[in-house]
Amino acid sequence: MPTAVEPKLEKKAEALREKIRHHEYRYYVLDDPEISDAEFDKLMNELKRIESENPALINPDSPTQRVGGKPREGFLKAKHSSPMLSLDNAYSEDELRDWQRRVHELSGRTDIEYMCELKLDGMSLALVYKEGRFERGITRGDGSIGEDVTSNVRTVRSVPLTVAKERLKKSAIPSDFEVRGEMLMPIAAFRKMNEEREQHGLAAFANPRNFTAGTVRQLEPSITAQRRMDYFAYMLLRDGKTYFDRQSKTMNALEMAGFKVNPNRKLAKNLDEVWKFIQSWEGRRASLPYEIDGIVIKVDSTAWQRELGFTGKAPRWAIAYKYAARGGITQIENIVPQVGRTGKLTPVAWLKPVPIGGTTVARATLHNLDEIARLGVKIGDWVEVERGGDVIPKVVKVVEDAAHPRGTKQFEMPEHCPVCGGNVVRTEGEADHRCVNANCPAKLQGTILHFASRHVMNIDGLGESLVNQLSERGMVKNVADLYKLTKEDLLRLDRIGEKTADNVLAEIANSRKLPLERVIFGLGIRFVGERTAKFLAEHFGSLDAIMNASAEQLEEVNEVGPRIAESIGEFFADAHNHDLVEDLRKAGLIFTGQKKAKGTKLVGKTFVLTGTLERHTRDEAKLMIEDAGGRVSGSVSKKTDYVVAGTDAGSKLDKARELGVSVIGEEELEKLAG
Repeated sequence: MPTAVEPKLEKKAEALREKIRHHEYRYYVLDDPEISDAEFDKLMNELKRIESENPALINPDSPTQRVGGKPREGFLKAKHSSPMLSLDNAYSEDELRDWQRRVHELSGRTDIEYMCELKLDGMSLALVYKEGRFERGITRGDGSIGEDVTSNVRTVRSVPLTVAKERLKKSAIPSDFEVRGEMLMPIAAFRKMNEEREQHGLAAFANPRNFTAGTVRQLEPSITAQRRMDYFAYMLLRDGKTYFDRQSKTMNALEMAGFKVNPNRKLAKNLDEVWKFIQSWEGRRASLPYEIDGIVIKVDSTAWQRELGFTGKAPRWAIAYKYAARGGITQIENIVPQVGRTGKLTPVAWLKPVPIGGTTVARATLHNLDEIARLGVKIGDWVEVERGGDVIPKVVKVVEDAAHPRGTKQFEMPEHCPVCGGNVVRTEGEADHRCVNANCPAKLQGTILHFASRHVMNIDGLGESLVNQLSERGMVKNVADLYKLTKEDLLRLDRIGEKTADNVLAEIANSRKLPLERVIFGLGIRFVGERTAKFLAEHFGSLDAIMNASAEQLEEVNEVGPRIAESIGEFFADAHNHDLVEDLRKAGLIFTGQKKAKGTKLVGKTFVLTGTLERHTRDEAKLMIEDAGGRVSGSVSKKTDYVVAGTDAGSKLDKARELGVSVIGEEELEKLAG
């Protein structure tokens, strides 16, 4: 393109960006669009055309760049500027007034105002801005360290990618700041998503909150972009500290800066006004377009917030009033086992539809047989149902009175999977029943995603979107079918071009070269992770040897106890899994490996590790002992031969001295094992 016209194009592109940002704000933040969807799409397409023809004009703040390119392999950890703590809860007016009394006593004041906000039922997220530009999105995590989910947050239209200088000036917000708020999925979008899943024969998601958390942690931003998420801001920080002197000012400033702030809030002069606000919303929450489970009450003055401080896990200056779960009484018409993506069979009560909290409930989980026994539930019983956590329907108890006669038919868990006919097992000591068929359609997508993941068969490009299409169209019925795919097969799928098809097929072909332990891990045997798969490969040297091993032989493997041995036995006892192994053999995967010879220097010796080791990690020290034929125990007894003590060794060292057990350091351990 001639240089002379570039300034005009740049000006035109920036004008389009400003228009699109304005209309995004009107639509996604104010929920008050000024133009039609078609007109908005026309603006966006024009900007995309200009940027694609002139890549130098693209900048990361452009509305066209909300959805990033390649899927991520995982999420990096990110430290918060200050802890993101949870709130203490109150469930009654008395508990709320007890909290107020503590606030008065600790602050020495009674003239305290409170900010009341709806307690949105979503996922807490921190957004970091530099020079007014969105730089990073971080999940709450453990409160101190979260996960960097920036690529996914960029796809959420109510999150500004840039805050104009004029807005920052108007709102008195500094150019570098952090916003904290709640990511959620509106109820209408959630229902639409579940309807689409059910039409494709997929299990519905339980509630918007869990679906939100899963969506935010998608490794493919394009999937997050397809699910209309929303973000409400409620806190502003600079360098980890509150910026304005009042919470009410913070909310107003965030609103002026262009963030979506929940309008349903109130500055209360006393607790009587707080209580009126709580009561006013209890009956109206079903009218909201999103889920709430209570009201958050905060001391409005941030100076008094700092004075009140924190307990070990929550701020003293805020509390969440939780509404009681909503319930109703109805009859169980049937109990049907539902197979989840991990193979777990969950008994689900099919109910006479009953309205609860603005939603008609026709299904409720019974969790497992132990829960059914605890409740004493039978088919035909009248039961009390609640939306646990205000969302997930669950059976609370059986109603026993003259008006509600008891049912007579007992539910029995099937011996074979209702989806695939595979064996259903219940491991001793566990509550859940599971289908052990690795090819079960109910868990097929999860099985393929696990098989293709980086630390297993490392098939790059085989993400959730592609796997969904392959399974839903019946092109892949088990992981072995991946090796039968052709270029023509892949080109029939949505959004798959020739280059992508070639890349995926090359990745599948390369996976045939991976060692035995990867194949073992890829089978998805319960309790067999990456480390255990490696030990099995080194001990037996072939997949056939593992398949034919007895429980006693399996337990000879490093870190394999009775529970893991039983799980391996159950997996290979299923005929479907035998067929899968044979199909993988025909596909050319590696079924043999190098057996690792064990040393004998420490045979018959038992070690206990305690304290912080400097030269080795705990796992490395354990492996060193076991490679030399020794055994590592978790507790000290008279049968212990050596305690390996690092720095800050605790009660295990005291116990060793009490029993006269030899205490050694890492150097002595190396000499013994070497």
